[in-house]
Amino acid sequence: MADWYETIDDERRAFIERQHMFFVATSPDVLDGDAWPNLSPKGRTLVRVLGPNRVGWLDYPGSGNETAKHSAANGKITLMFCSFDATAGIVRLYGRGRAVALDDPEFAVHAEVFRDDAHPFVRQAFIVDVEKVQTSCGYAVPRYEYVDDRQTLDLWCERKV
Repeated sequence: MADWYETIDDERRAFIERQHMFFVATSPDVLDGDAWPNLSPKGRTLVRVLGPNRVGWLDYPGSGNETAKHSAANGKITLMFCSFDATAGIVRLYGRGRAVALDDPEFAVHAEVFRDDAHPFVRQAFIVDVEKVQTSCGYAVPRYEYVDDRQTLDLWCERKV
């Protein structure tokens, strides 16, 4: 039931930007026998579609920053968006990603898009050049209701500062 696309069209863009969370998967360099692939749920900030083959998001502290470490090693990254509402669906984006400092000129080009997500605790942005887009049914994904974002991360960051 999977379909493949070369770009993020308007339908996929709308789907991506409706989701309250997404998952990001990366893998370390295959020569590093002690490292493991990483799969992280992300919320708080949404993925922004920056073009037909580019997306980005703002990243917050709170983990070991494996996404940045792995993407620096080989760039490979997969993002997955699941619909948890009445209409089932999954979108995966496969591409090459990189962490971008907030004062980097590459981020400055897109900074306005992230204005509503700006927060004092953002540690970096991620930019992904999308090579393939895949959709699948998502019929086995249960329905959940979005209630609100957690405030726990803000409280944790405030204690650290």
